[in-house]
Amino acid sequence: MIDRDAIVAAAEGEVRFDEPLRAHTTFRIGGPVDALAWPTGVGGVQRLCALAHARGWPCRALGHGSNLLVRDGGVRGLLVATTRLRRLERDRERGVRCEAGVPTSRLLHEATSWELGGVEFLVGVPGTVGGGLVMNAGTSLGELKDVTVEVTTVRPDGELRVRAAAACGFRYRGSDLGDGIVVAARFELRPGVRAAIVARIAAQREARARREPHGVPTAGSFFKNPPGDFAGRLLEQAGLKGRRLGGAEVSWVHANWIVNRADATAADVLGLMQVCQEAVATKFGVTLEPEVHIVGEAGREEAA
Repeated sequence: MIDRDAIVAAAEGEVRFDEPLRAHTTFRIGGPVDALAWPTGVGGVQRLCALAHARGWPCRALGHGSNLLVRDGGVRGLLVATTRLRRLERDRERGVRCEAGVPTSRLLHEATSWELGGVEFLVGVPGTVGGGLVMNAGTSLGELKDVTVEVTTVRPDGELRVRAAAACGFRYRGSDLGDGIVVAARFELRPGVRAAIVARIAAQREARARREPHGVPTAGSFFKNPPGDFAGRLLEQAGLKGRRLGGAEVSWVHANWIVNRADATAADVLGLMQVCQEAVATKFGVTLEPEVHIVGEAGREEAA
């Protein structure tokens, strides 16, 4: 059993217990977590990690809740929300320092205001800097690894660790940063003319608006692109657009987006994921891997 009083004391911020995670994910899906804390500073993250480590509780980060599917049985232990770590500042001529809870959209906006380019690929990419670093967020135009200088994480025992980008294990939609909780990073961008940066942003925003679903709960691109191909193309060619299971549906707009069409459960999404994987494997001999992080315990429906 978790010690509620100890968590509240360590967080020095808001804490909720048995909190349904559907309210904290862009998929609007997920069972309850034992404890969800919102520390307002890096020190709070350190204290919470140290407490969980000493007591043997599972502990992990929660950012904006995009690129995440929480199973219906919920999450045991402690989730540390980093969304209130919001410091963002310029670091000399080309550098930017920011904390993990800064939205990627704000990083893009502030960089543009400082006439710094190099993060235009973040247009339309949801979530926070911390989550983006863990998954090496990006598009065909670039990835966060391309501009990262160093990343600060809190280790499971509460100690800070600062590592250079080369030591972060960045790879396509992944990294080695999941061994702790990302709390801050330093980026190096490139000076540019604001009008040119704004034009690139506008073009990217228009392109994404045409090819992605809007106004419906989703975690974003569901599968990683296999080498030399696109998951969306394979799924569309396999006839999966519009395929539905319970409240989950393969988007008619883009086949690599699974959307929550009508109070979907995680079991619905996972069942539809399996349908998609089997169809693509049968038609093309390709195994699609989820890009979305899947966490938590199975609910009754999934277990059955």
